[in-house]
Amino acid sequence: MYKSIFLNYKKNVFFLFFSISVIFSQAQKKPVDLVYPHLDAANSRWFFFSSACRPFGLVNLSPDNELGGAWGSGYRYNTNEIKGFSHVHAWQLSAVSVLPVNGTAQDLKNDYFSAFSHEKEVVAPGYHKVELDRYRIKAELTSTTRVGFHKYTFENHDQKGIIIKLTGPNGPCDLTEGKIEKVNNREFSGYVVNDATRRRPNPTPVFFYIELDTKVKNLITWDGTNINENSKGVEGAATGALLTFENKTNRPVLMKVGISYTSAEEAKKNIQAELKHWDFEQVVAESKEEWNSRLSKIEVSGGTQNDRVRFYTDLWHGLQGRRIISDASGTYSDFTGPERKIKQIPRDKNGTPKFNHHNFDGFWGAQWTINTLWPLVYPKVAADFCNSMLLYYNDGGLIPRGPSGGNYTYVMVGASTTPFVVSTWMKGIHDFDINLAYEGLKKNHMPGGIMGKAGYEHNTSEGGGIEEYIEKGYVPFPRKPHIEGFHKDGAGMTMEYAFQDWTLAQLAKKLGKTEDYKTFLKRSGNWKNLFDTSYGFIRPKGIDGSWKTPYDPYQYQNDGFVESNAAQMTWYVPQDYNGLAELMGGEEAMANKLNNEFTIAQAHGFTSGKKHADETQEQARRIPINYGNQPSMQTAFIFNTIGAPWLTQKWSRAVIDSVYTGVSPFVGYNGDEDQGLMGTLAVLMKIGLFQLDGGTTEDPVYLIGSPVFDEINISLDNQYHQGKNFKISTENNSKENIYVQSVTLNGKQMNRMYLLHSEITKGGELHLLMGPEPNKELK
Repeated sequence: MYKSIFLNYKKNVFFLFFSISVIFSQAQKKPVDLVYPHLDAANSRWFFFSSACRPFGLVNLSPDNELGGAWGSGYRYNTNEIKGFSHVHAWQLSAVSVLPVNGTAQDLKNDYFSAFSHEKEVVAPGYHKVELDRYRIKAELTSTTRVGFHKYTFENHDQKGIIIKLTGPNGPCDLTEGKIEKVNNREFSGYVVNDATRRRPNPTPVFFYIELDTKVKNLITWDGTNINENSKGVEGAATGALLTFENKTNRPVLMKVGISYTSAEEAKKNIQAELKHWDFEQVVAESKEEWNSRLSKIEVSGGTQNDRVRFYTDLWHGLQGRRIISDASGTYSDFTGPERKIKQIPRDKNGTPKFNHHNFDGFWGAQWTINTLWPLVYPKVAADFCNSMLLYYNDGGLIPRGPSGGNYTYVMVGASTTPFVVSTWMKGIHDFDINLAYEGLKKNHMPGGIMGKAGYEHNTSEGGGIEEYIEKGYVPFPRKPHIEGFHKDGAGMTMEYAFQDWTLAQLAKKLGKTEDYKTFLKRSGNWKNLFDTSYGFIRPKGIDGSWKTPYDPYQYQNDGFVESNAAQMTWYVPQDYNGLAELMGGEEAMANKLNNEFTIAQAHGFTSGKKHADETQEQARRIPINYGNQPSMQTAFIFNTIGAPWLTQKWSRAVIDSVYTGVSPFVGYNGDEDQGLMGTLAVLMKIGLFQLDGGTTEDPVYLIGSPVFDEINISLDNQYHQGKNFKISTENNSKENIYVQSVTLNGKQMNRMYLLHSEITKGGELHLLMGPEPNKELK
């Protein structure tokens, strides 16, 4: 999940400052107008960049200028050639790609890419306009949830056409096989097949249905080197197609592309359900309004224009990436077994699917991000995801930690979805079957469950070491070399399992399962078995119980820790910071140690990417606190639990200023944004609310930080919450006045730096008086 980035600030400097100055100079009033989609686009990966897309859209339509691999592909800001408009940019998946062109199939079959320039480009949530310089074609893109909508204006009316790419490299995998079939001279259907990957083991088809407002003169297809004029269709490997139009047609060509994971027929039904008309501008406006409705759930004022632009861009990232895979009718593809099956989501009394089914990259780190944001601000989204997880459990026998196109992928380690399900239930979101959920979660925490599988371990259940974790109280490192699985880092696994066990214990207690509560609570203390008091850090142990030697707490990866090091993972005990403080010599000693680690990390910009050419990647990764990846993203808020909340205020502001402030294509997350996790983290830090334990206790706790805005208004959902609005207001807030002097809740003075979920969801106002020096009496 992590890839280091060496930033290049020198390219496209003129346009960068031009673009940002335009954003800042406009008197925008709506949150959607403040979103800057180009953020970090120079460092994009396949599913990172989004433009013509709805929240969690099955279709996420945007241009591609790099095609190979999951990393460094999709829309890459510094690449000046467009190679197609793909309809799916998802975890381990792509779909049909198209491009308007001028020319013959013979000339274009192997060479149809076009240069473009950012100066002629317009990008906004739900809309993308770009000019293809090679053809002098203006291409505009928008979408509904399941339908891509294209508008092509041809300056050259000779040999007008649209390339339909059916096979070849397209993001995280090759499209190995494709089909297009002519239905009539305005409609075409087909599919593409995503080849299997190490992460997603089954070749996975994605279906499409095309409708045009303009008659197609000819369907030209190719199969290898053979080009077929007046074709009825083509199917197989090395295939593609060109739709051609009459030259005399001067008006723009409009095209709808319905997408489905189940069938071309369902792709057509998705068009019928979501896009019955041909008004392109109406769809652009509706998409903009849907995004604005979501983003407006949190309204901020104060700070700088740059602060607000970055805030809504971060929030926008928190509402995408984890894509819908079910059709408008509720049909979906179940690929949890060896054969693909088509199934149906339960319907309500009106015949409407009760929820959407989803893809999602691993929930690794979600306990500190979307666990908080979604149940509080978007509770129906949290419920949908819980119900989606239960579909996977019913279909394949496991609640997943990162499914793709209906496939299990076993991405990362542990049972990372347990805290999410527990948090959602504890926050009063009860429109899913909690008894079925508990059954599935408990199975995941036992031999035969998902904890038994290391990263991408498809055929065995040895790599996760769950049996040894239960028997020995830790997962040994190194693991036996013959064991399947990518992440077999025993010390890191132990830390994650212990926290996840603790969250399951909270649910067991809530449900009255006393023996289970005792069992999982006891297991949640297993992390202590790996704390080496002589070093003051977590240290891996071998199968025989001996400490790992040689041992360097700052060595990155392949040292017993998943995408981290011992220094970072030592702080991964959200369930027991009192216990960690005791092992470190008390709260003051622990605070001093963590404060020192932050001081060291600050010199590296709080992230492990290379900062200059002379620095090696190994040197950069020796950082003790890394805010470019998930394992230590909670650390600034630990001070709140050990009697030093002013250090939370200090360091959370410092991290924001260093990592989550820039607005340009060349900066953004300084690491791996992972489908909205880093964007969500930035949002929570900027509004000053954070949940160290993932919000998994009864009446969950929100720690108070140092908000960057003067006022934050959170709209509450009356289906799930008592109140209508919760306001956070600050007084004397500034870049210098970062320390909380006093706390008032609904006009009453408080002497604590936390809120309860019930206090927030009743509605009201939290008021913080800010100042330049810490108030150390406020704890």
